[in-house]
Amino acid sequence: MAYDFQVVVDCASPHRLADWWAAALGWEVEAQDEAFIRKMIADGYATADDTTTHNGRMVWSTGAAIRRPADPDAAQRQRILFQQVPDAKTGKNRLHLDVFVGADNVAAEADKLIERGATYLHDGQQGPHRWITLADPEGNEFCIS
Repeated sequence: MAYDFQVVVDCASPHRLADWWAAALGWEVEAQDEAFIRKMIADGYATADDTTTHNGRMVWSTGAAIRRPADPDAAQRQRILFQQVPDAKTGKNRLHLDVFVGADNVAAEADKLIERGATYLHDGQQGPHRWITLADPEGNEFCIS
């Protein structure tokens, strides 16, 4: 049986990181339903302290998600959730994203991401396959290949 899943990235600033990754991947930040958030507060399930304002809208403070744009051939469950956690990243990721841009585009795409706030970590190679390992603005490693 096949299952749907999402990838969750622990981070300090979920909305800022969701914006960064959405731009990096050409994905969309999921809209959060302000009316639903206000109802959760009114019904006592949340408080105003559970929210923040981002890009002029009320959102949950501890999470933001991105997904692929609507595409008839894409599984609509492809999603990355950025979840606020209190502790800072302290070591190497045990899981990372590989972003496939095509062998001829690796260097140019890595340069674009570095200009937008990624950090270059190293080049990698296994046989004829080459990649560049970067870190996002919060230090989460990922590869461009």
